[in-house]
Amino acid sequence: MNKSEIIDGKKLSGEIRLQLKVQAEKFEKEFGRKIGLAVVLVGENAASKIYVANKIKACEEVGLKSFAYYLPETAEKNEILELVDTLNADKNVDGILIQLPLPDKSFEKEVLARVSPDKDVDGFHAVNAGNLLLGNDNLSACTPSGVIELIKSTGCKISGKHAVVLGRSNIVGKPAAMLLLQNDATVTICHSKTEHLSDITSQADILVVAIGKKEFVKKDMVKKGAIVIDVGMNRENGKLYGDVAFDEVSQKASYITPVPGGVGPMTITMLMNNTIKAAMSGKR
Repeated sequence: MNKSEIIDGKKLSGEIRLQLKVQAEKFEKEFGRKIGLAVVLVGENAASKIYVANKIKACEEVGLKSFAYYLPETAEKNEILELVDTLNADKNVDGILIQLPLPDKSFEKEVLARVSPDKDVDGFHAVNAGNLLLGNDNLSACTPSGVIELIKSTGCKISGKHAVVLGRSNIVGKPAAMLLLQNDATVTICHSKTEHLSDITSQADILVVAIGKKEFVKKDMVKKGAIVIDVGMNRENGKLYGDVAFDEVSQKASYITPVPGGVGPMTITMLMNNTIKAAMSGKR
């Protein structure tokens, strides 16, 4: 049996970033300043530090100005909220990203809600989530937006296809389902309580997996010739694993994303795209 074709997220990401760089240069020429992205990191989470460093590096690559704010793990809620208020009012800041998780998760929702919807480049604010549901123009969550671009890069149509999303988080599952619906797919959302899961996933022309369990999806859960997008990032003994058992599923799918090198690079690229979109919308 032929192996599936790998969807190269790094390559696609690089191609899109070249286009974004042109847009960023045009903005700077027209408005006399660089588009600005503020990143707020609270605490010493090692993975979060790596993600922030990658986002700052992407800003340099695309030609955006990054503003990095590092707060101690002991930072209180009001201190974080005051910083968000300052960034909301700063005309040089077009996008604000709060790196999650916060050390104290109890006020994550309040902090995210404080970010102006116009600068919410993560697409997490209730206003942006609502606009996505209504089909209005908005800043959409970065990972799901990257998922759509990866599927489109195969040249296969989304319209009319049965897409199954495995996972129902506000960050990936739900927005991915809405974006697939906007692209005229017939969408089924599955989750940890779904009965007869394999029966449903094996009907999918497009399978998006964001369940957070190492190599959970096996070959028998996948339809022959399906497009499989693996959003999973599970670290074990210093190695990164997806939610899909890549070696066996790649024998059955027509296209599949690797981990790493699939969805990850596209998430950061879509963050850059949202920041530029936010700046353009502001017409500053």
